[in-house]
Amino acid sequence: MTRWYQEKKQEHFYQEAKRKGYRARSAFKLIQIQKRFNIFSKGDIVIDLGAAPGGWSQVASEYVGDQGLVISIDLKKIQPLPNVIILQGDVLESSILNTIKQQLPTQKANVVLSDMSPDISGNYSIDQARSAWLCTKAYTVAEHLLHQDGIFVCKIFEGQDTNQVLKNIKHRFYIVKKFSPSASRKSSSEIYIIAKTLKNVNNL
Repeated sequence: MTRWYQEKKQEHFYQEAKRKGYRARSAFKLIQIQKRFNIFSKGDIVIDLGAAPGGWSQVASEYVGDQGLVISIDLKKIQPLPNVIILQGDVLESSILNTIKQQLPTQKANVVLSDMSPDISGNYSIDQARSAWLCTKAYTVAEHLLHQDGIFVCKIFEGQDTNQVLKNIKHRFYIVKKFSPSASRKSSSEIYIIAKTLKNVNNL
């Protein structure tokens, strides 16, 4: 694939996001994940971690419909979205679990999402380690807030920590896959971990 074609493809996703009213071109990554893995169902309760500016929450809300609910949280302010509860807070703080639980209409959620990325330092080893750490933090939230059969989706940069993160997640979910959406930049090392069917939820 030529650089020119790749740049055109990225411009395509950017223009499509603007045309369809999505707040970020990353919305198409989640759409591609949904088409491949069917992570959302009508009526689902979804938690979107590190959600700003809200592109993933928009997509999730479309899939779960009026009978479902999306709870979005980020340190940054997120502008209001229909059928989305927006919380401003630090996903990395342990107290965030109680903050989210207070908004849940049921005890547990169906899906936990994380498209969080570290602030890029330019040192790939550091950035990859930070990405793995963020994924692990998101995974901890998912462990506590997902009901049995729940689904966890998380971004991570590929590298030396990826296999250990995958191993930890496989310990708690029956099905774990890696996926690289075509909407990701070709130069990006990001992949998405899709984990389905949480096990031993009653032992948490």
